[in-house]
Amino acid sequence: METIKAILVDDNMNSLQNLRQKLDEFCPDVSVLAASQSPEEAIGLVRQLNPDVLFLDIEMPRINGFRMLDELEDYDFDVIFTTAYNHYAIDAIRISAFDYLTKPIAIKDLQNAVERLAATRELQTRQKFEVLRQSFSDVRGQDNRIALPTSEGLEFIVIGQIVRIESNSNYCRLHLVDGKSLVITRLLKDFESLLLPYDFFRIHHSHLVNLKYVRKYVRGEGGQVVMQNGDIIDVSRRKKEEFLKLFG
Repeated sequence: METIKAILVDDNMNSLQNLRQKLDEFCPDVSVLAASQSPEEAIGLVRQLNPDVLFLDIEMPRINGFRMLDELEDYDFDVIFTTAYNHYAIDAIRISAFDYLTKPIAIKDLQNAVERLAATRELQTRQKFEVLRQSFSDVRGQDNRIALPTSEGLEFIVIGQIVRIESNSNYCRLHLVDGKSLVITRLLKDFESLLLPYDFFRIHHSHLVNLKYVRKYVRGEGGQVVMQNGDIIDVSRRKKEEFLKLFG
């Protein structure tokens, strides 16, 4: 089984040490890259180390867990909240957290969360390789097709018909030129790696766009793009400079 890379964030040192000890002892598939009591420090660690999962406390001084995720803005990891407060559960669900563990964290609950995470990642990897196998071609062009796994089998889509792809937790919605949309159980980062050679660009944590359908850029802190079909999409602050360079 592939190792799951984790970063732990909790302002309470005892909680941090307790969680790390339990992961080391009872979850051998998890490799703890770093642990931090400071959300500010953790933001830098996440950007530097690129974890698969973030075990994140919610109630922290200065920057709480939700605010920290807002600061990160463009993240591709799963989030498992660890908190002593049950009333945050609805907010955790709203932002599509992978799991929510209440302190003191029971070993079995922790193991179940890690096992589900490993199973989800393994399934996504198998699907990704299937798509790559089906869509492999020596000639890269937007006339090529990609094979996308659906509940009924595989659906073949011409790359040039995809205007943009929008992420929502563990699935994505593909918006097509004809106005139709298609929901695929796949992470946006999988589509990003597959479609990067075909002039697609990830302008936001939740949005991958086909550059040939970008009609207009509107200035702002990050700015916005207007697609040829009229869709308006935010550009994240961190992606703005790289995005504008693509247009000279």
